[in-house]
Amino acid sequence: IVKGCISGDYMIDYGNRTIMHIDVNSAFLSWSAVYELQRGSKVDLREIPSVIGGSKEDRKGIVLAKSTPAKKYGVQTGEALWEAKRKCPELIIVPPNFNLYTKYSNALYELLHEYSPKVQRFSIDECFIDYTGMEKNYGKPVEMAYKIKDRIKNELGFTVNIGIGRNKLTAKMAGDLKKPDMVHTIYPEEIPQKMWPLDVKKLFMVGRKTEKKLKEMNILTIGDLANTDVGILTNKLKSFGKLIWEYANGIDNSPVQTQENIITKSIGNSTTTKFDVEDYITAHKVLLALVESVAQRLRATNSCCRLVTVELKSSEFLSYSHQKKLFTPTNITCEIYKAAKELFDEMWKKEKIRQIGVRVSDLCSDEFIQTSIYDNDIDKKQALDKTIDDIRNRYGKSSVFRAVFVDSGVPEIESGTETEDYSTANQLSQIKSK
Repeated sequence: IVKGCISGDYMIDYGNRTIMHIDVNSAFLSWSAVYELQRGSKVDLREIPSVIGGSKEDRKGIVLAKSTPAKKYGVQTGEALWEAKRKCPELIIVPPNFNLYTKYSNALYELLHEYSPKVQRFSIDECFIDYTGMEKNYGKPVEMAYKIKDRIKNELGFTVNIGIGRNKLTAKMAGDLKKPDMVHTIYPEEIPQKMWPLDVKKLFMVGRKTEKKLKEMNILTIGDLANTDVGILTNKLKSFGKLIWEYANGIDNSPVQTQENIITKSIGNSTTTKFDVEDYITAHKVLLALVESVAQRLRATNSCCRLVTVELKSSEFLSYSHQKKLFTPTNITCEIYKAAKELFDEMWKKEKIRQIGVRVSDLCSDEFIQTSIYDNDIDKKQALDKTIDDIRNRYGKSSVFRAVFVDSGVPEIESGTETEDYSTANQLSQIKSK
C-alpha cells in the first residue's frame, strides 16, 4: 500500500502516524531575554542587536545565538565576537547560562507531555511528539499545534516553530521552512512542492562536505537528490548515499523514543581554561572539577562506567586522548578521578594545555556492583557522593564544594553531554566521519 512518496522502486507506507517537531526560536537568546524580562528588565534582547557568546577572557569568544536585529548587520552564529562587534559596534553581548537553559528546556518538555505520553527530547531546544491517536482527545493536528505554540508563548514567554509530518524527518523539515513562531506541514503529498525545490544543503544530515560532493555530481536541490539513481549515490557515498536519498524522498521509520527507552552510551564534559595550563597541580584540579560533573550525571542515570577517557587540546590546537579500562564498574567520584589522573600523568607531553575533557563509557546499571577486595570504604564513598548530590540538587552547585577549589582559579564546570543510543544518534555516530 503506497501512501507516501515514490522514487524509483522505493515505496513506503506512512500509515496514519502524526509526528510533531517543536523547535525553540533562537533558544539561548530567547531564554536569556525571557529571564531578564522576568527580573524587571525594560529591554527585550530579541528586539535589539544582541548575541549570546562566551567571553574573550575565557577564550570562548564566539557567537552562540543572535537576535533578528543582529542578523540584519550580518552577524553570524559561530563567528568571533570581535568580528561581530566590528559589524555592529552597539552589539549587546550576553554570556551563556546553561543552567538557565536547562530549566527552560525542562519546562517545555513537561508542557509537551500534557499532549502525548511519547515525547522525545532531540536536543536542548528541540522535541518530537508522537501525536498519533491523540486527535480524539485534543483535536486535529494543525489546530492543536497552533494551540500548543500559543500556550508556550503565553505561559513560558518564548516562541517555537512546530512542524507536522508522518515521520520525524518530514516534521523536522517542515518546522524549518519559515521562522519564527509558525506552524508548517509536510505530508507525503506535499513533499514535491515543499521539500524538493529546496537547496540540497537544507536536507537534514547533509553537511558542507556532503553538499560539495553532491553539487559536484550536479545534484543541487533535494528534488535532484530524490530523483537520482540510488545506485549512483551508494557508489559515491556508500550507505550514507542511500540514507540521504531516503530522506530526500521523505522516508524515515524511526520511532519517537521516550526517555525510558533511551540508553545512555557515554557521559562526558570538557572545558576550555581561561589560561594555559602548564603544571600538574592545576591540571589535576581541572580534572577533578570535570570528574565531579560527569560522575554526578552518571549517578543520576543510575549507571556505572567501565571505561574512562581523558582528552587534551594544546595551545597549538593539537588534540589527543588516552583511555583506561576499570577493574570493576563504578560511579564513585574519587575512583573515576583516580583513573583520570593516572591517564593524564601518563599522556601529558608537558606542552601548554587550553582544553581538558573527561568521558566515561561502557556503561552498566548500578543495581549490582561487584566490589573490590582491596576497597573496604566503598559504602562510605557512595554515601558521601549521594549526600553531596542531594545538597547540590536542592540548593545549587555552589552550595557545597571541595576546599581544594578555594581561590584556585578553576571555574565551576557546567553540565556535560550525553551520547544516547537511539536510531538518529546511531546514524549520526556512524556518519560523523563522512
